[in-house]
Amino acid sequence: MAEIEAVLPFDLLGFECDNGSEFLNWHLVGYLQDRGDRPKVAFTRSRPYRKNDNARVEQKNWTHARQLVGYDRLGSPECVDELSEAYRAWCALKNYFTPVMKLVEKTRIGGRYRKRYDMPKTPARRLLEWEHLSSEGRKRIETNLAELNPFELHRTVEHHLGRVFELARIEPEEGAWQDHKSPKRTPTKHSAPVSSIMTQR
Repeated sequence: MAEIEAVLPFDLLGFECDNGSEFLNWHLVGYLQDRGDRPKVAFTRSRPYRKNDNARVEQKNWTHARQLVGYDRLGSPECVDELSEAYRAWCALKNYFTPVMKLVEKTRIGGRYRKRYDMPKTPARRLLEWEHLSSEGRKRIETNLAELNPFELHRTVEHHLGRVFELARIEPEEGAWQDHKSPKRTPTKHSAPVSSIMTQR
């Protein structure tokens, strides 16, 4: 969480999660509330079994998570560092070099819906057009745009993702995870190489 907050080009004012214990726990409450000289961060949760409460996040489960690593359980603790490095490069690709469209209008015509979207823009470009973005945050985004190379990020993702799938085939040592006795599984072909994903998108 601290790493995520460190790279945000704006101040974190609020945090909302679903009802999973990976976020809804006292460790995160303490991090968001006990902040020394910094203002406390509002911490809220969505309603149980109402995934539309976090629709902006839920809609990214495929493009930002499953499309990269698939649905298999990665049971080896050695995968953590490699997967983290893959996601760092993957997030940079998504935030700085992958344009997305926002739904502007949805109109019902008879039994059909007509949707109208705005012009595709990268998340970084949308932030640069935000009038409330600080000069420091703007400078950070512009610096990253000038220094980052999408092809190098692509190679970084491919490299670390390959290592993840290699390590996932290694049986974890006794006691590595609490559920180390789970049957060994190898990744399936649900996840496609980044090169094919970029071609599809």
